[in-house]
Amino acid sequence: MDRQLLSAIAHRDHPIAAPISDANLDRLLRRAALPEGARILDLGCGEGEWSLRALELVPSARADGVDISPHAVASANEAATRRGVADRLTLHTSPADAFTAPQPYDLGLCVGATHAFGGLTETMEALARFVRPGGLALLGEAYWERPPTPEVAEAIGEYPDLAGTVEAAESKGWLTVYAHVSDLAEWDEYEWSWTGTLARWAADNPGPDGEQALAVMREHRDMWLDGYRGALGFVTLLLRRM
Repeated sequence: MDRQLLSAIAHRDHPIAAPISDANLDRLLRRAALPEGARILDLGCGEGEWSLRALELVPSARADGVDISPHAVASANEAATRRGVADRLTLHTSPADAFTAPQPYDLGLCVGATHAFGGLTETMEALARFVRPGGLALLGEAYWERPPTPEVAEAIGEYPDLAGTVEAAESKGWLTVYAHVSDLAEWDEYEWSWTGTLARWAADNPGPDGEQALAVMREHRDMWLDGYRGALGFVTLLLRRM
C-alpha cells in the first residue's frame, strides 16, 4: 500500500486532517468574513473539509482544491456531491507547488501542508502569488511548545516556537489578524482518530495490507505517545496580505 492511501484511510473519521475541532474550524472561517462570490484556494486540501465548510458558509463562493493524493481528491469529490456543493468546488490532482491560476483569490488555505512548498516562508511566498492584496490566508502549522529531544526532532522535523512561527509567517508581506492555538484535547482527538481508524481498518483487512497498516499505526502512535505529545503545538493563523 502506498502512503497516500494509508493517510486517506487514517483521516476518514477526522476529515479536518489537523488537530482542530469542528467548532474552532467554523470559528476561523467565520472570522475570515468572506465576501459574497468569494474565490477560495485550498492547497493540500486533503478530503476538502475546509473548503466544503467555507462553501456551506458562503453559498455564493467558489473554491479550488489541490492535492497530490488521488485518494483524498476522490473522497473530497464524494463529500462535495453528498453535501450539494460539487458545482462550486473544482478539484485538482496535482502537487500544490505546480498549481497555477489565472485569477487571484480572496482566501488561500494551507493547513498542515507547508512541506509541499519546502517550508513556512516559502508557503507564504506562494500564497502571496495567489491571494489578492487585502485578501486572507488561513495557515495551519506545527511549532514546538518546548524543545524536543534530538531523536524526536529528527523524526518530526525542525520547527520554531510559536513566536518564531508567527514571525516567519509575517516575513513575506502578511499580517496576522487572528489565530487559534490547538489545545491538548484537540490533539488527542486527532491522534486517537488517526491511529484508531487505521487500527480498525487493519483488523478488518487481514493480510499484507492490514499488517502494513498496523505497523504504520504503531510506529505513529509510539512517536506520538512517547515523543511529541504535549511538546508539539499547532497554530492556525489568519493572515491578511498587505
